[in-house]
Amino acid sequence: MATVLQTHLKAEKERLANPRRELYLKTVGKGGASSSLAQPKKQDKGKGPPRCGAMKVHPNKEITQFRRFYDRGDLPIRVSFAGATRRVQWKADIAKLDFHHYLPIFVDGLREKTEPYRFLAFAGTKDLLANGGDRILPVIPQIIIPIKTALNTRDPEIICPLLQVLQQLVQSGDMIGEALVPYYRQILPVFNLFKNKNVNNGDAIDYGQRKRDNLGDLIEETLELFEINGGDDAFINIKYMIPTYESHVLN
Repeated sequence: MATVLQTHLKAEKERLANPRRELYLKTVGKGGASSSLAQPKKQDKGKGPPRCGAMKVHPNKEITQFRRFYDRGDLPIRVSFAGATRRVQWKADIAKLDFHHYLPIFVDGLREKTEPYRFLAFAGTKDLLANGGDRILPVIPQIIIPIKTALNTRDPEIICPLLQVLQQLVQSGDMIGEALVPYYRQILPVFNLFKNKNVNNGDAIDYGQRKRDNLGDLIEETLELFEINGGDDAFINIKYMIPTYESHVLN
């Protein structure tokens, strides 16, 4: 017992004399500072950061004004099934309609995906643009927010018909293309996201071109019409928002 007690006392004295040695032994161990047999600890990499979702579809959360007015019977329009195809039947003379009131409502309806709202909003907007003439230009500031809202859905089913409407819009009257230039910063960011989105799926891409729902091509066509009809400042403003755009006029 005396020998064991003396051994413990000696060890205690050494511990008190060299406190760092005990820490070293606890940290490294008594078998050496390293071992060739030691297995590295596996690091938990986790799932990583989530995707930004820049092109993710944003569903409509609010009822459109178009649907609200149509359900109340406040729009002078209905679907006609006379003949082989359905068409829009107006219950009032388009030439006498208040464009400040009706055009923003119809443009807001372009983000509808439910029938008959979708068909009526698209066909009705095109009819208004075809018959609007000089009455369209003063309404441009009022339709920018509905256009931006539809683009921000990031939904190709909504954006493709909207692009067709924008193409008709810039050709509907003098100065309309130039009036849109100050609003490029609100309209073109989504164009930049989808500019190169052409899904190559064989024959389906040709079918998409016939139906005019090939998103990348529609965006390129729309930008070209913006540049042609937007005046001297159109290209530089398009280029600022979409750096990959190449001029169709200068080239």
